[in-house]
Amino acid sequence: QVDLVESGGGLVQAGGSLQLSCAASGAIGSINDMAWHRQIPGHEREFVAKITKEGSVDYADSVKGRFTISRYRVPNTIMMDLQMTKLTPEDTAVYYCLSEADVGYYRDVKYWGRGAQVTVSS
Repeated sequence: QVDLVESGGGLVQAGGSLQLSCAASGAIGSINDMAWHRQIPGHEREFVAKITKEGSVDYADSVKGRFTISRYRVPNTIMMDLQMTKLTPEDTAVYYCLSEADVGYYRDVKYWGRGAQVTVSS
């Protein structure tokens, strides 16, 4: 079992910056890839950025050059950050932390956080 808690959401003006953090606890030794997704009400949840266990990263085209994903270890916890810059109103969404972990015989079981609201005003 992996528990994910997001923090750092809030309200920011267009052009501003915000950092989201995700704290993963529990069976953190089994975690492989981690990612951020986001969802606007009435729309499908969409991929934002991903970081592998080895540190390779990937971004959605809409955030490339503006968002930076990172991950690091602290005692009993894996932290994943999303540094967001040059924010636009189109970035307004609930941002979800995702981790994929090996659980028993199962590979890459998905765990989701509860989400953090990011609102960008024009």
